[in-house]
Amino acid sequence: MTDLQTFARDIHKGLSAPQKHISSKYFYDDIGSGIFQDIMKMPEYYPTPCEFEILSLQGENIIQKLAFNKPFQIVEFGAGDGIKTRQLLKKLVERQVDFTYVPIDISSKAIEELTANMHAHLPGLKISPMIGNYFSMMEELAASGVPSLLLFLGGNIGNYEAHEVNSLLADFRKCMNPGDYLLTGFDLQKNPATVRCAYDDPKGITKAFNINLLHRINRELGGSFKTNQFDFYSHYNPVNGEVRSYLVSLVPQKVHVRHTDKCYDFDRNELIWTELSKKYTLSEIEEVAAANGFRVVEHFQDCKAYFTDSLWTL
Repeated sequence: MTDLQTFARDIHKGLSAPQKHISSKYFYDDIGSGIFQDIMKMPEYYPTPCEFEILSLQGENIIQKLAFNKPFQIVEFGAGDGIKTRQLLKKLVERQVDFTYVPIDISSKAIEELTANMHAHLPGLKISPMIGNYFSMMEELAASGVPSLLLFLGGNIGNYEAHEVNSLLADFRKCMNPGDYLLTGFDLQKNPATVRCAYDDPKGITKAFNINLLHRINRELGGSFKTNQFDFYSHYNPVNGEVRSYLVSLVPQKVHVRHTDKCYDFDRNELIWTELSKKYTLSEIEEVAAANGFRVVEHFQDCKAYFTDSLWTL
């Protein structure tokens, strides 16, 4: 099944469900990836600077925890622009450590820009980029037998529901061998007002990021969404740590998608759920790791304890 067929199938499934939904993985076409770069630059969006701080100031500590005794690879899932990761790679290059960086991203534009930036800033870096859905590349990575540090940064694990987290970590385990490591970013629970502002900014950049999902359906699948007839709403529940984001139909309307030749009815104020972003406690992280057969080596936190990059091994 082609990527377009998979996209069409998932959109039909989501828009015909009793609670309409679109998977957050479809945010990141080239345009969406560009808007997300703008989100990461917002003063309200704390995860990026917090993780940048961790990888800049604690990179040496992270490296010291790795017990590789031969050349290894650093595989980054959903690499984006790679600016944060570059802080960690820089330390390794400076120490003349023998490793290869393998960034994986679904956006070819993001990979092209990342590769150019890495070559410009770290000319000695060995880089072997891969474009596509990273889950489809798991087997290839596992078969290589090269010792690996897997990176799943940015708090992306928060986009998965509990059962999906278990499935994701099972996939990571499949492409790991004994002695490999997983460095995962977790956004931590904090003042609810801080979280709320990060996910519903006053300039409407997050709204544009969500509305782009509808533009993407129009562009790629021949959808007839009138995007000015939808609004954006985000809600944070500090009890369970979940941010949930939605698109809201402002009027009763019917939308046709040419690729599937299907129509979808919307009531006034009907929601399309677009994203979950869970915030964790350290004890929850440790429970998730243990339940999935991992051992936590160390939590590396920023100075405000807003965010942690947690290093796990099998």
